[in-house]
Amino acid sequence: MPVQPAYVPPMSPELMTAEQLLNMSIPGKQVELVRGRLVVKEPPGYLHATVVARLAAELVNYARAQNLGQVVAGDPGFTLSRGPDTVRAPDVAFVQRARVPDPVPAAFAEFAPDLAVEVLSPHDRPGETLAKIGDWLNAGTRVVWVIDPARRQARVYRQDGTEAVLSETDALRGEDVLPGFSCPVSSIL
Repeated sequence: MPVQPAYVPPMSPELMTAEQLLNMSIPGKQVELVRGRLVVKEPPGYLHATVVARLAAELVNYARAQNLGQVVAGDPGFTLSRGPDTVRAPDVAFVQRARVPDPVPAAFAEFAPDLAVEVLSPHDRPGETLAKIGDWLNAGTRVVWVIDPARRQARVYRQDGTEAVLSETDALRGEDVLPGFSCPVSSIL
């Protein structure tokens, strides 16, 4: 099977839109759009996928049982701003029931989720992760969880500016976004 050349984004001052991103395919890569600029990343790896699956399962089970809203996973795109466009793709997200659009959009959602979850991979850089957290919170996401499998911890960032660091012996809590939800950090690592 012939090897396909790596995708090289065009070296153009032209900014990309969310609609152009939706119609783009870069095999084997993850993409986001940040202020009109394409960001291409390597696939995150097996451990990352395991943590995402475990946490998504916990959230889906709880949200369904309590009829609280919708959990999405697999890097769903959320258009957080326009002109220039920013489309971020969390590993897992939760949208409260009253905010779930009907019908569910086939393209990127045009709003921020109530909860965004980022699971760190070996390729993630701290500055890029902090920029993502800022984009989520500035767009209206109420809580962002950053799960760090290598350090066996999680960080919780809230829209009010407060932050918490959780060890593997602590629990992720749904706070007012997913009332009553609790999941030991150790159970997803």
